[in-house]
Amino acid sequence: MKTLYPVKFTPILKDKIWGGSKLQSIFNKESNTGKLGESWELSGYNGDVSIVTNGEYTGKSLTELIDILNEDLVGEHVFEQFGNTFPLLFKLIDANDYLSIQVHPDDEVALERHNSFGKTEMWYVIDADEGGELIIGFKKDCTKEEYLKALESGELENLLHRVKVGKGDVFFIPAGLVHAIGKGVVLAEIQQTSDLTYRIYDYKRVDESGKERQLHTEEALDVIDFSAISDPKTVYSSSINEVETLVSCEYFTTNIVRFNEQIVRNYGQVDSFVVYMCMEGEFDIMCDGTNTKVLKGETVLIPAKIENVELLPHESTTLLEVYVS
Repeated sequence: MKTLYPVKFTPILKDKIWGGSKLQSIFNKESNTGKLGESWELSGYNGDVSIVTNGEYTGKSLTELIDILNEDLVGEHVFEQFGNTFPLLFKLIDANDYLSIQVHPDDEVALERHNSFGKTEMWYVIDADEGGELIIGFKKDCTKEEYLKALESGELENLLHRVKVGKGDVFFIPAGLVHAIGKGVVLAEIQQTSDLTYRIYDYKRVDESGKERQLHTEEALDVIDFSAISDPKTVYSSSINEVETLVSCEYFTTNIVRFNEQIVRNYGQVDSFVVYMCMEGEFDIMCDGTNTKVLKGETVLIPAKIENVELLPHESTTLLEVYVS
């Protein structure tokens, strides 16, 4: 009999040139570098595979867990499609400075060039300084020639949307959409399992050795979607004690659950694992005779075989609920 329960993992912490200290102050992530840019909350990415921290499987990697539990962990459809590769990557990001303006390739290009998945993602804004912003997409349709001219003259930013953001704002970033996270923004990122980024502009910053980071101008050219985007922000109502879908695409569905009383979730029709990212508050997960406490900033994997889950908030709580569509 295979043991199934909500599984927690050790965050994989990554210092970045643009990182800061908010993941420590908001979520108690254990770092004192002052440059913590990313906390990979749940990852099956090669070389950065999450390790279990609770229950019978403590010390096992996510890959080992899939090897043990197969479709009981990830779902029949997911296991058939991906085997022991976990298809999604969950991060918390603190931008203490602007990230590079970048774009990600789709599955076709990523497979052909890098033998990798593409990278479609979404953002949920956790915190933003006054004036905090994101750069997302072109203001108007643009040609390659116009784009290259603006890039060469240092005026690329003039072609792109700058969007002021606040807590709870949501953005869907499909492969091909040019984007950047602005200074003072903390967000949760849910994405395909990929670390492919084509950096197209980096504000002429230099690293510790005085060198500018590599740009990927040529690689990005046939990846970028040059069409205009009107309003990149996702509109939702976020009602209390209800479940609302934020993003539903071919790679994942993300719902938001804001609740201050017991919520019962049934996943009988979801042939996938379910992941909770706790954005606010704390709660207990009751399922199959187990009780798992989840704190703000923790990420938990619910095995696909577990169909019925009770969520009991200790206070007003907000979580992101994610599964493979």
